[in-house]
Parts: sequence; structure tokens; C-alpha cells
Amino acid sequence: MNRYVALGSSMAAGPGLRPRAAGAPRFSGRSAVNYPHLVSQRLPYDLVDVTFSGATTARVLSESQRGAPPQVDALDGSETLVTVTIGGNDVGYVPLLFAAGLTRWVRSVPIVGAMVRGRLDLAEREDALAEVRDSLVAVGSEVRRRAPAARVLFVDYLTLLPPSGVRADPLPEDACETARQIAATLERLTADAAAATGCEVITAAAASREHHAWSRDPWTTRFGLPVPGRAAPLHPNAAGMRAVADLIVARLT
Repeated sequence: MNRYVALGSSMAAGPGLRPRAAGAPRFSGRSAVNYPHLVSQRLPYDLVDVTFSGATTARVLSESQRGAPPQVDALDGSETLVTVTIGGNDVGYVPLLFAAGLTRWVRSVPIVGAMVRGRLDLAEREDALAEVRDSLVAVGSEVRRRAPAARVLFVDYLTLLPPSGVRADPLPEDACETARQIAATLERLTADAAAATGCEVITAAAASREHHAWSRDPWTTRFGLPVPGRAAPLHPNAAGMRAVADLIVARLT
């Protein structure tokens, strides 16, 4: 059996998608129908899924998360396949959209309001984006070092928002435009990091342009309150996870 290790954040883990992966830590949001599980069901891989909601590049490389070791510690050098979906939490991509969707009365609460303003501060996001390319390169380099025989696939983020000029209610358009810029930059930087480290890239963002959360056939969910048993807001839905798995299987076969 070929060993497959899946690394990444909630965009790979699949929070809210039932059933939860067997043995997954409570706060990981790791689903048994996320794209790593779907790939391992279709191809002869022995999956080790260490994706974790809220993960950053630092938590992939060197920091523990809620008692879980850095994700790269799952690599033992015998891997045939490694997938990586990471970077958005480094720059506050989805948190920015959550902050933008909060009502004005929530923003009026002093502590919450200060957090929201920080999330919506474009200068802060630009500073984070300036650092994330090096962080993504560091992830690719370390995975290549620890798993030298593996195919390493960076999987970028599914498209969340409609194109400019199309409303994404209740999210304000100025915040959406900032988020689109962040998403486009993350897409480019992920591809750059893959090329710089001898990895490959699965272009989920490009494949899902017409399947944004406000489309007729969405692969992601819209802004809203979390509902038990449903995919988390502003995250891949079941169709999105199947679509990403299809892209990976097509590349591998």
C-alpha cells in the first residue's frame, strides 16, 4: 500500500461535513468525506490525514496545535503522495469575510469592533501576504526534504466569491474586493512556491471559478452562522470536496 499524508487547514479538513473522520481530534474539523479521504478511497493509498482547522504554515512546520504536533512530523520518508492546502489562515482570508459579514451592532462592541477593524485593515493583510510566499516555500522545501520520494501536490483554495460586480450578500462589496485580491495572490503564491520547490499544483481555484458559493452549482458555502451537520460557512461543501478529489485523481492517473 502507498502511504499518503494530507497536510493543511480547514479547506482540506472539511469542518461540518459528516461523518467526522475516525479518531480525529475534536477541534480539527476533520471529515471522513474530505478530499484526502475521497482520494484514498479511489486510489490504492494508505491515508494519514493530519489536516486541522485553523492551521497556519507555522503549524504545518514547527508549532503544535491544540496538543497535536506540527503536521510535517507525520512524514516518515516512505510517502508516495503528500497534499498540502495552506496559507489562508496566515493572511486572515476567511476571517476577513466573517468580520465583514457581522452586523453593525456587533461591530459596535469595543473588543469585537477592534478585532473586526484589524481583520478589514488592508495594510495588515498586505503585510501578511508579503510574508506568506516565503512560508509556502518553506513548507514545500521541508516536505520535499522529509518525503523525497513522494509526489507533492499543493492544492490551492476553491473559489469562494463571485467575480467583481456580482453581489455576495450580505457581504459588503469593498470587503469582497479585498478578499478577491487576497485569494488571487494566494493562488499565485501557491503556484510560485510549488514551482520553486519541485512540487506540483492542483488548481482548484481556477477549476471552481463558475462554482463559487453564490452560483447555481456551488462547491463552497456562503456566509452565515454555523449549523451542526452542515459544512462550515465559507468552506468547501461535499460537492467541492468531490471536485477537488476528482482533480487530484485525474492528475495522478
